[in-house]
Amino acid sequence: MRQRFRTFVPTGLIGTAVILAMLTAALPAQAQAPTLGEQLAAQYKVAKMGSDSSGTQIVEEGTVLAIQKGGIVGTPYKSITTRTATFQDGTVHASDPGNSKAAGIGGKLCGLTHKCPTTPDAAKDENATKLFKVGDKVYATKIDVKPDKDQVVLAIVACDTCNKTDPPTYNKANVVFQFAKGSLASTPASTIEDTIGQLFTISDNNSQDQGGDQQQGNNQQQGQGQGQGQGQGGGGGQQQQTQTVQMGMTPDQVTAALGNPDQQFNIGPKQIFVYKTAGVKVTFFGGKVVDVQ
Repeated sequence: MRQRFRTFVPTGLIGTAVILAMLTAALPAQAQAPTLGEQLAAQYKVAKMGSDSSGTQIVEEGTVLAIQKGGIVGTPYKSITTRTATFQDGTVHASDPGNSKAAGIGGKLCGLTHKCPTTPDAAKDENATKLFKVGDKVYATKIDVKPDKDQVVLAIVACDTCNKTDPPTYNKANVVFQFAKGSLASTPASTIEDTIGQLFTISDNNSQDQGGDQQQGNNQQQGQGQGQGQGQGGGGGQQQQTQTVQMGMTPDQVTAALGNPDQQFNIGPKQIFVYKTAGVKVTFFGGKVVDVQ
């Protein structure tokens, strides 16, 4: 007669397996890398707008951006119309000036087809349009990433206190940064920021600054002087460093490897260290290196 054998598993092993499964399920999910939208929001702090009996106001200032190329047309913030410009391949493509609904009365563009009004009533004209000039300061009020269209859209508003516009109009516009089809998802945030930087550079100024670009130039000269002084001071720490910067390093670790940066930008959870002498820019997000250029 054939004997039947039964396999017995010790109850202790079963209990251990159950406990391990429960502990594994309870472990927190691994932190995900920041999205492109989150990294851009950290780089460009958006301004918040509001209004009261006196009119439109900026209730929370954001990162001041300086326009580097002409072609962006704005309308007063209270206007129901928002003009859109597209930036692609290094060129600004403005919305069709002939579109009377988008451009305002008769499709006329202030600064393009007729002289800009200078009276206080111009600030009250919702149909007025304004051609932003190179050097004008603006804030971003919204950042929208559209992977399906390979677009990054910045809504901007004029920093009238920076531009000394009186009375203020808070001209607004949308700027679409168009990337090659299917490329946005695989493009690093630093590359996206470099593209945006061709049109909008982060200004050292804020609304209280009086020095404007002169102050920025002074800062650059000071940085160059420091770099020269370090080079003449006996070999300097930065040029002799052979340590490398790796992804995930902390600011303290980078400083230990490269020394103190020539410039440092703190924008929310994002930090940028700039080493002018070495030509290196290190970007941190959440206290960890996410990009080195």
